[in-house]
Amino acid sequence: MSNIVKKAMYFAKKAHDAIEHKRKYSGKPYWVHPQRVSEIVKSVGGSPEQQAAAWLHDTVEDTPVTIEDIQKYFGDHIASIVSDLTDVSTLDQGNRATRKAIDCQHSGAASAEAQTVKLADLIDNTKSIVANDPKFAKTYLAEKGELLKVLTKGNKELQKQAWEGMIAGLKALGLG
Repeated sequence: MSNIVKKAMYFAKKAHDAIEHKRKYSGKPYWVHPQRVSEIVKSVGGSPEQQAAAWLHDTVEDTPVTIEDIQKYFGDHIASIVSDLTDVSTLDQGNRATRKAIDCQHSGAASAEAQTVKLADLIDNTKSIVANDPKFAKTYLAEKGELLKVLTKGNKELQKQAWEGMIAGLKALGLG
């Protein structure tokens, strides 16, 4: 593991642990998710910067960490990837569908590096949501389908895995 990935791992663990952030369905420390996302990115040859961004991808949305903090500790490149991965919609911008459309447009404009991390994130989240929350999974998979349509610059193998995961999830829910 490169130094930048180790630094991101420690930073993400500290940020999520500081607020006692847990995974919704398992109660495990939240950082197990970014760890898996980073491992997925690494499995397809993702750069150390992408792996670091994978570790950091939820820190700005879910903890007091800001993009400026990421930039200060990890530099412009990783901060740019994390910024591309961070939802931009706010609660005052409408209902969930409206906000997801705003975030989908943001993700579609993201760099290929960020889209690769986003695909890894979707792959990991799909497994967890389909297995643990079938009711929400129907909404999530519909949103994911729209997002996958715009994630055209990311790693092709992860695109394939993400679509396959969505199809498997729909079948598991009796919808495919």
